[in-house]
Amino acid sequence: MQFPELVPHAVVTLSRRGVSLIGEREARLLDAVERVRSIKDAASEAGISYRTAWSAIQQMEQALGRPIVVSRAGGPGGGATTLTDECRRLLALYHDLKRRLEEALMQVWQQSPEAAAEAGD
Repeated sequence: MQFPELVPHAVVTLSRRGVSLIGEREARLLDAVERVRSIKDAASEAGISYRTAWSAIQQMEQALGRPIVVSRAGGPGGGATTLTDECRRLLALYHDLKRRLEEALMQVWQQSPEAAAEAGD
């Protein structure tokens, strides 16, 4: 038993024109924005500062050349930030690709001699 309970994980990053667009951190942030409808609260949930979250959103928007979030100012109903439809599609693409890559990686891993040796220990 050389490496007990060893499990591979894939790291997925989508890039555009050589510029990183969305990776794990950005996906966590966007998922949180979708849930809590606030960049500030989403940043906290994603474990990053508001400044880092806002910077990440601006970088994604610059790389795409268009907005990924829509913010509505507060008032009687309160403010809210939502993802654009295009951003939702991008996030879904990211999650689908990551899921399929993880599944393929696990199939390859289970067929590897190292995994077979670990299972036999």
